[in-house]
This record gives sequence, C-alpha cells and structure tokens, in this order.
Amino acid sequence: PVPIYSSVGLRKLGGYLDNTFHIVVKSAAKILLTNGLIKGLLGTIAAQAPALKDVVAVESLRRARETFKPETVTLDDTCFLQFTSGSTSKPKGVVVSHGNIAANVHAIMDLGLKVEAGADSGVSWLPLYHDMGLIGFVLAPLYRRNTISFLPPMLFLKRPVRWLETICRHRANISFGPNFAYALCVKRVRDKQIEGLDLSTWRAAGCGAEPIRADNLRAFAERFASIGFNPKAFMPCYGMAESTLAISFGKLGGGVAIDQVDAAELAAEKKAKPARGEGTLALVNLGKAFSGHDLAVFDLDDRESKSPLPDRVVGEVRLRGPSIAQGYFDDAELTRQSLAGGWLCTGDLGYLVDGDVFICGRSKELIIINGRNYYPQDLEWEASKVQGVRKGNVVAFGTRKPLNDRERVVVLYETSIGDSQARDALNAEVRKLVRQATGLAVDDVVPLDAGVLPKTSSGKLKRGVARELYETGKLFTETSIRDAAPLTAAKEIARSQLGYVKHALFGDKKS
Repeated sequence: PVPIYSSVGLRKLGGYLDNTFHIVVKSAAKILLTNGLIKGLLGTIAAQAPALKDVVAVESLRRARETFKPETVTLDDTCFLQFTSGSTSKPKGVVVSHGNIAANVHAIMDLGLKVEAGADSGVSWLPLYHDMGLIGFVLAPLYRRNTISFLPPMLFLKRPVRWLETICRHRANISFGPNFAYALCVKRVRDKQIEGLDLSTWRAAGCGAEPIRADNLRAFAERFASIGFNPKAFMPCYGMAESTLAISFGKLGGGVAIDQVDAAELAAEKKAKPARGEGTLALVNLGKAFSGHDLAVFDLDDRESKSPLPDRVVGEVRLRGPSIAQGYFDDAELTRQSLAGGWLCTGDLGYLVDGDVFICGRSKELIIINGRNYYPQDLEWEASKVQGVRKGNVVAFGTRKPLNDRERVVVLYETSIGDSQARDALNAEVRKLVRQATGLAVDDVVPLDAGVLPKTSSGKLKRGVARELYETGKLFTETSIRDAAPLTAAKEIARSQLGYVKHALFGDKKS
C-alpha cells in the first residue's frame, strides 16, 4: 500500500493531481483506492499511468462477497511505501518493512513514551497519510492496545480549540502536533472557549515534523497554564520518513530544553558556542537516539562516516539502526547516494551535546554569504515576528539569479495587508529584525498575498520551488505555483467534475 494525501482545496487541484500522478506512476500502483466523491477526479489520471488498472471507490468494497485471507509476511517484507513530503524535491517512495515498523513502534511506545498497555489514551487530528498520523496514532497504539480519538484535520485547522476540547473530554494522556499547531492554538483560541476545560491529564505533548521554536511552545504553555497544561509535558522529537517515523524523543517529563548559541560563531566557524544576550540563537534539544539506534554527526565530505565530529561542531546528521528504511523504491542509485559507510545521510545539519541532538537546518538550503553559513529558518523566524506578517508563511533563500552577479539574500512573506505603503513598512521591519538577529543584510523582501507560497501536502514550505519561481519571474503568476505540471488535459477533465464534487462536499455553502 501507498498512502496518498487527500485534496485540501479545490483551488489547489492542479498541484494535488500532479503529486498524485507522480506517486501513482513512481510506485507502479495497480489499484487506486479512494471514495466515490473523489473517484471522478482521480480517474482522470488513469489513462496516463501505465500500470494502473482501476480506480476503486471504498463504498463498493462493502458489497464484496469474497472472504479476505491475509497473506503470511516476514519482518523483511515491505509493509508500505511512505512518500516523503517533497519540501526539497519531488516526493520519494521510502520502502518501509514490517521489521522497520516493529522496531520503531516499540521504540516510540516502550522507550520514548513508556506507554501503559491498554491504559493510556491519545487524541490525534494528524492526517493518516502522514507518517506521524499513520504510524504514531494508528499502528503504534494497535501494538499496545491503546484507545485513540480522532479529529478530521480540517476541523482542527478551522477551530483549533476542538483539539483541546477532545483531549479534555476523553482525559487523554498523549497527543502530538507540529510546531505550527501549538502556535495556531495560541493565536486562535479565545478565553471564553476554554472555560471549564482541563488539560492536566496531558502528560506527553509531542512536537515534531518541522523546525521547533521554543518561543511558540513557551507561549502555548503560558496561554493554557490556567486550565492545567504542564509545560513539562512537552516532548520535542526528531525523525523522518527514512527512519520510519521517529529516531529520538526529548526526555519524558523534561519539557523543552534549549541551547543558546552565538549566531556569528555558528555561521562562520560551524561551532555551537554557548552564549547569552543579543546575537544568539535558541535551538531546541531533540533528545537522544532510541536504544538500539545510532545518531552521529559527520563532515559532509566524510563519505565513509569514519570520523564523527566532536560535540558542538556542526555537520550532517546520520543515522543507523533497525528503524532505518530499506531505501527508495525503484531507485537503486538514490538509495546508494543516501548511504555513507552504512549510515543514512539525512541532509540535516546539526550538532550533538552529550548525545542530545540539535538541528540547525538543511544542507541543501544553506545560505552562504562571504564564507559564512546562514540557516533560512532563522531568517524566517525573525521575519515572522513582524506584526502583519503571516506566521509560518515566510521563505528565505540565497540566489544568484536573475542578476547572476553575487549571492543575494531574499525573503518572501505572506500578508493580508494590501496597502503599498504599509507593505513598505513591513519590508523595512523585516530587514531590521533579520539584521539585528543574524547580522545579515537582506537584498530583497517580497510581500505576497495569503496562500501564494507553495507548500507540501503536510504544510511544509517548498523553499526550492519558491526560489525557482522567484528566479524565473513567475512568483506572482498563480498558475505557476498551483498548476505547473504536464497533466493539462486531465486537469481540464477534472475541473468539469468540480461542480458535482463541490456540491456534494459543501452543499450550497461557499468553499
């Protein structure tokens, strides 16, 4: 099986069909299973997917008369293909074996969360096509027979307080979410909405899947302390599809621990020197690798993984252990490139302190100015502090195009403010905060309307795509982001189905 994300909006139909087509073709899928409402849309790609034999609606399976007989499997057999989010490239099919699932589920439930079988309960709004939702809140609870209460993802996004209400109602102990989920609760949940709620049973509030900002978690803890939330419940974690799900958890009951380091030293010397005051960065401790797994930091050029770097020296984070997936489906060369001396090369840059891992950024996304390394996440975080900039909707990158003269620093951000003078003021404030925090001068600041920046199915910003659109002058062309793919005919057919699907999903309401 290959989990595929569902369409999250009619206006982004083009991008959804493109990704679905890519996954169906890349995985050589024979059957595409969906529901009756969406079948008409997905059926449009069947003619262009050579291996695909049929598109089946789940409703029809209820009428099936044949008795299902499970196949016998071994730990070495493939369990499913988990396609990566595609934040830095096209989604890749990670081959996850039954052995990988068994090892990772054991590590998460027994070593990380120390779950009591049949007693602890959880709440999840995470999409079931995403590894955190599928493995963390479906497969892992099955292993320990724990009860999980599910919320539709869109329900959480529209009304974040429903997450907190559900935790309270079911007296849940465990619930995870990305960094943005905690920030969204702080922003959108009102005092009146939480009257009578009690979060005191929530002992493991996991956070992962995207860069974690201590300020966001601290704000959540302060905002909901009055209804019993314990900041020590926070569990920052680290992982990826290639490690099945997680590879490290923060200490259970330890809350958020940070390492405050000198920003200039980190950029120039690739060393995480402890510091205080201005010109520092606060990085979140993501814990130690699970027992039976290894996590180490190596120089990017050390392809044999012979000499791990010492503590507080930044390099590439590499992993090994029973949770590490079998490689990339039908891509032996990419699988070979992802390994170095038996270690999985994550592409993440970070450092260790007494075995605890701290992540700085992605090697592919580094901004290098005058020999210094800057991480786009740090620039984006500073820009997000500006009132009027949509938090979590900022992209920073380095580029030599379109001028082809020198490496230039660009910051793109979304805003609901349309007035040109007000936007000029926002631009100036973005430049100011980035320079104060990092010492870096931003060459170009570009305000955008809400919803323009390209994202993955799991909501991660696509910096590479945004940079390409900027470089080619297509940034303000809506179709360049949402419909940049070869399925023109298929999409035109799909659009002809939209009236029916829209009415079925939303009735006469506006979507």
